[in-house]
Order: sequence, then C-alpha cells, then structure tokens
Amino acid sequence: MSDNNDIMTPDGKVNPIDTDYQIGQDNVALQIGPFGLDIHNRVFMISGLSIVAFVLLTLIFQSQVAPLFSSMRSWLTTNLDWFFLSAGNIFVLVCLFLIFSPLGRVRIGGTEATPDYTYAGWFSMLFAAGMGIGLMFYGVSEPLSHFSSSLGGTSVADGVRTDWAPLGAAAGDAAEAAKLGMAATIYHWALHPWAIYAVLALGLAIFAFNKGLPLTMRSVFYPILGERVWGWPGHIIDILAVFATLFGLATSLGIGASQASAGLHYLFDLPMGTTTQILLVIGITALALVSVVAGLDAGVKRLSEINMVLAALLLLFVIIVGPTLAILSGFFTNLMAYVQNLPALANPIGREDANFASGWTAFYWAWWISWSPFVGMFIARVSRGRTVREFMVSVLLIPSLACVLWMTAFGGTAINQFVNDGYKAVTEADLPLQLFAMLDVLPMAEITSLIAIVLVIVFFVTSSDSGSLVIDAIAAGGKVDAPKPQRVFWCTFEGLVAIALILGGGLTALQAMAVSTGFPFTIVLLVATISVLKGLASEPKSV
Repeated sequence: MSDNNDIMTPDGKVNPIDTDYQIGQDNVALQIGPFGLDIHNRVFMISGLSIVAFVLLTLIFQSQVAPLFSSMRSWLTTNLDWFFLSAGNIFVLVCLFLIFSPLGRVRIGGTEATPDYTYAGWFSMLFAAGMGIGLMFYGVSEPLSHFSSSLGGTSVADGVRTDWAPLGAAAGDAAEAAKLGMAATIYHWALHPWAIYAVLALGLAIFAFNKGLPLTMRSVFYPILGERVWGWPGHIIDILAVFATLFGLATSLGIGASQASAGLHYLFDLPMGTTTQILLVIGITALALVSVVAGLDAGVKRLSEINMVLAALLLLFVIIVGPTLAILSGFFTNLMAYVQNLPALANPIGREDANFASGWTAFYWAWWISWSPFVGMFIARVSRGRTVREFMVSVLLIPSLACVLWMTAFGGTAINQFVNDGYKAVTEADLPLQLFAMLDVLPMAEITSLIAIVLVIVFFVTSSDSGSLVIDAIAAGGKVDAPKPQRVFWCTFEGLVAIALILGGGLTALQAMAVSTGFPFTIVLLVATISVLKGLASEPKSV
C-alpha cells in the first residue's frame, strides 16, 4: 500500500481506499510456506491435500469408483434439475436488470479507469478460456442429438425417441425438427451460461478493482459476511471455488482428450482408447506448463489469439463451402426459434422431458457453474475500465450470438448433410468423431480435420494454463503473481485429476465430478449475486 489512504489493487495500480470494505483483510495475508511458496495456508493445504488424496484413491480403486460416479451424476441431475434450471434463470434476469438499470453506469476500476485490453484481445481470451473445447466437441453432436429427439416419432439413429413435450415436432417433419433441435442447442450455449460467468466475473472485478479487496472468491461476500470473510467462512468459499474449478476443468480436459484421440485415429489410424487419451493429457499438460510459466500476456494471451484466428478460419471455411445460404438464413431462423421456445426450455416446473432437463440442461448448468470461478476470475482480470452495462452487453449478448453462429454453421451443416444428401455417417459416428465425419464430405477434409485437432489441443492448453493461474490466485489469497512453482503444482494436478477420472469411469466420471462440485457452488453463486448487487449500489456512477 502506498499510504494509509490508498490501496494497491490486484493489477498493481493504486486506488483510493474504500473504508467500508478495507478493515481486516490483513487476516488473509499471504504467508511464505516451504520451498518459498507464497500461499494462504488453510486454503492451499486443505484443497491441495484433498486433490492429492482424490487422485490416489481414484487410481487405486478404479473398478469400485466407476459405478459410484455414475450414480452420483444420475441422482444429482434427476433430483435437482429444477434447482439448476431455476438458478440459471435467476442469473439471466440479474444480468438483464443490470444492463437496463442505473447500476449499469458503474465503471469497473473507478470513474477514471480505462480498458487494459482492446475488444479483439478481450474477446480472444474470453472465448478460448470460456467454451473452446465444448464448442468443438458439441458443435456437431448436440444439434444432431436434439434433431433426433425432436423428429416426431422417428430417429436419425433408428433408435427410441426420447419425448420432450414442450418442443415435439410432427412425425417426419425434418425442417421443424432441425429448427427445434437448434433452439435446444442454443439454449445451452447462449444467454444462460454467459450470464453465469458474467455475474461472478462482475462481482470479482468490482470488489477487486473498485473496493480494493483481494482478487479471490471470498471478497465478493464482504457485504454479507463482513470481517468473517477473512476467517473460516471465507476459507470454505475459496476451497469450494478451487474444487469447482479443478473438476470443471478436468471434465473439459477429458472431453478434449477424447475428441483429439478420435481425430488422430480418423486421420492417422492411431489407437483411440484410454491409453491414447492419457498420453494426450500428459503431453498437453506439459505444453500448458510452458504457457503457465510464461504468464498471462506472454503465454495465455498469445495462444488464445492464435486459436481464435484458427477457429474463425475454420468457421468461415464451413460457411463458404457448406450450405452457405442455409447457414446464413438459419442463423436468424434458429435465433428466432430459440427466443420463441425459451420459456418452455427454461421452465423448471412440471417437466415431462426428463432426458432433456436432467440429462442435458442440469448437467450443463452444473458444468458452467463449476467453471465460473475460473472463467469469472479470468474475465475479471481483463475487464478493468468497462462500465457494467458495456461489460454485460459484451460478455452476455455478443458471445451468445457468436455461439449461435458456430452451432448453426457446424450443426446445421451436419443436419443438412443427413436430410438433403442422405449422408448417414455423420449420425452414425460416435460423438467425438461426428465433427470429423461432417468435415469429411467437405473439400480439403484432411487439412480441416487437422486444423480441428490443433484447435482442440490449443483450447485444451489455454483452458489448463488459464485455470492454473486462477486456482493459484484463489489458493494464494488473491495474489495474481504468486511464485511459479505453485502454478506448476496446480497445472500438474489438473492433468492428474483428468487422468484419474478417465481411468475411473471415462466421460461419466468426468461429468459426475463437474455436477458434484457444481451443486454446492450454485448455492455459493446465488448468495454472491445478492452481494454483488449490494456492492454495486454503493459505487459512484459514470456520466
């Protein structure tokens, strides 16, 4: 701190102290631990030892934990689907309120703050860290899945249709089924997930850059808990944030490994089993370690920008050589279908479509929520200087439209290939292979498939290294430039957790842990929403 009236914010700049929020944070002071580690001992020790124990027990008892993971996922999504859906709706409504309310004129970092990054750099980091692997994995497979279940009494896979009452299409009406399938897909990738990220990111940014508190989860709860945020209530919040982030990342890393393995098998006939996935996790974690050591601007930012260029080129390629007119018109048609069917899709009460509400939406919301400490803190660190209204519009609406375009291009092309060209391979392929099956009938298939594999791998790396920086900041009490050995520790154990879950049940185990950590953190995030609104109410408004 520069003097008794100023406070150093997490980015190293000095802001006037907010005395209402700066009373006892010395109680969360960082401590020099063994080997020169700069840690907040309780959070680091409890979360670190718990993760080590989890990895060891999962590896030792692989056959016993697989059915346990399956039961956990099934019970949570089946019995608590209404809770996850309701929470998602609340986050969207809060974001819309902030866009249109006077609180939208509050500026992150104070009334004189200016942005640290251009829009191009900001969006690059946002997308690469936020949803990259998911978009690559589900861009083709999810629209096809929902197209199947909404196609009246038929199924593209000749299987049993799962009835989802709100959006059933007439039997054999492929055009309506395609529209409803895209609406259901967009529901999982547009407003709701970005609202989850935006609420927490805004809270972290306001309390760090405006209130001068450490950039960690506990700080968001100061208006509610007061000085208790520096004690065990705050420790528990940060520990839950570490667990949620680590297991949410492990889910994504496992999904990325399965798709990269499938792509390598498709192109080079390499084995696509568990061994290949584990080798991929090891190799990509090694690359992530290099990026983590390089730091945010030298490592994560450069990789994110490279990946966004590749993703944009692949998207543009599919639009140009695919059914161009269908994709461009489908963007608006699908967006309208999403808006029209949003009330039915988001309804948490009396759902008859159990497979969709429980099997898809509840898992997705838990997954996004488990990612929220990671993505939220990452967005917060790069969003200084934006007004709340500018922040919400950018984080909530613009990425949602980009996701609509991505899903329309990739999913719409695959559906078009099946309906109009009779190409069944795209529907018969396993989920990780459906992207490559779709690209196979387009020009330059080998080149575009290789680019897709590179995208998956680099999205994998940016998720791992970004997550390591965020987990390290939480475990270090909010310090964003903690010693590099700590970043190495967390990055290494992200990979080890992913390996343990792959061996302990594969995709089901990965999803189970995302849901299990997402449930308690949903409660944390709902309470944080109240605290964010209270914190914003005391901030001066920009003109």
